[in-house]
Amino acid sequence: MKKFIYLYFLFFFSFTFSQTELVFVYFKDKPNATVFLANPLSELSQKAIDRRSNLGISITAQDAPIENTYIQNIKNLGFTVTDQSKWLNGVAVNATAAQITQLQAEPYVLKVESFVKSNPSGKISKKEKFQKNLSAKINFNYGNSLAQIEQINLRTLHVQGFTGAGVSIAVIDTGFPTVNTGSAFARMRNNGQIKDVYNFISKNNDVYNTSLNYHGSNCLGIIGGYIDGSFVGSAPDANFYLYATEVGDKEIPEEELYWIEAAEEADRKGVDIISTSLGYGNFFDDARYNYSYSQMNGTTSFIARAAQIAAEKGIIVVVAAGNEGDKTWRYIVTPADNEKVFTIGGVDSTGNPSVFTSLGPNSAGKVKPDASARATGTYYAFNNGFSSGNGTSYATPLSAGGFACLLQAVPSSTDRELLKNSLRYTASLAPSYTDQLGYGILNFGQVLSSFLKTNESTPKNKISIYPIPAKQEINISSTEKIEDISVYNGLGQFLFKSKLNKINIEKLEKGLYFLKIKTNTSETVEKFIKE
Repeated sequence: MKKFIYLYFLFFFSFTFSQTELVFVYFKDKPNATVFLANPLSELSQKAIDRRSNLGISITAQDAPIENTYIQNIKNLGFTVTDQSKWLNGVAVNATAAQITQLQAEPYVLKVESFVKSNPSGKISKKEKFQKNLSAKINFNYGNSLAQIEQINLRTLHVQGFTGAGVSIAVIDTGFPTVNTGSAFARMRNNGQIKDVYNFISKNNDVYNTSLNYHGSNCLGIIGGYIDGSFVGSAPDANFYLYATEVGDKEIPEEELYWIEAAEEADRKGVDIISTSLGYGNFFDDARYNYSYSQMNGTTSFIARAAQIAAEKGIIVVVAAGNEGDKTWRYIVTPADNEKVFTIGGVDSTGNPSVFTSLGPNSAGKVKPDASARATGTYYAFNNGFSSGNGTSYATPLSAGGFACLLQAVPSSTDRELLKNSLRYTASLAPSYTDQLGYGILNFGQVLSSFLKTNESTPKNKISIYPIPAKQEINISSTEKIEDISVYNGLGQFLFKSKLNKINIEKLEKGLYFLKIKTNTSETVEKFIKE
């Protein structure tokens, strides 16, 4: 019996010290940083350099590539290196306790940090991280897709022509099946709006494979999906970078590394916005890697630290709060916990909190989520039609599209924090906030109005429209010469033009309409009601 016990403990001791864990090996420096700083185009695109220049952000050694000889040294020690981060300056490997000691002794290694957490907890089903579909694919009219846009007052921007043109969005998610074939994505394909794709899981360009999880396609559809007369995304004219980092049926710590690599690539390409509808908490297949709520402080997880770096590079990082509000976990997940990212909570069609929206604040007391959008019964374009589903996963791309339209409308804005604060403090609950909705439902139209008023350098053209409501005709008076007037219906669809200051509206149906009034010096949008 004693011999058996001895052999058991010998086996346990041997197993414990031979078991591998995912670790990140930080390097001490970047010997090639000086060469990079002399020629930043060797690593960054001109668009990325311009973003930094426009926002007053310095190019530093953090932007330089990793020293290749250090990576080769790690490989020479017998490790397989598949993932790395220039921002964190290191590589990820699987190592035993003995190997970790060996790595720490290398002269070029600063430290080794494990992905393992000290307090594993129970996991929930991976599928609960994503949305729940409410119905099979069906065709909805434009009014259905418009309601979620109107709720965040984004239609006002669309009517003025701000639909995200020239603004780039990286959608970091699962795969994107049917985006290369479906009619819902034909417009963005035909217009060349898909600028880059990459699968950071399989290390190739295979993002459209039908075996991949479709969650990324749905999120993209909410922003850029378009079927004439039936569905319009929140930023249908934006440019898109499609990056797969999330394994649909597993939860592994490597996914954080895939995301970091995707964010670095988005920065390298000069992307303006990252929309990411994924997060990590106590869901890992291997419970050693689970987080606790106390670690949702914005700086503990690898992905949260990288998300902050992305924000500090001038990228607007829009992140889902999570769908854990009605589960044991309850709280936001990472990287939604980071202070610099813009975290999105969820509401239903009436503006009430979605039952599942994850609760803030982060464990350091920072208000999270920052604001909210439609997460219950959100419509999305997919393949050749539409469906609706639940999840802050869907509120996030809806909001990211709003950011794109706003950036197009105020391209001279050089203060990203001011822009984000403006959205927080014009939301429906501001200056108050709740743990479910943050500062409340977003109001993009009000933010645009405040920016335009702030940036006026000349007296505003005074325009009057009367009578309101009107039955037969409306009259427009202006202190400037009117060149033409475009009339749009309540859906933002163009109806007709007029050069007259008196417009007959007898044939219009009752409801809300918009006038885009162009003068010799300016352009403005006004509302009127047909009675």
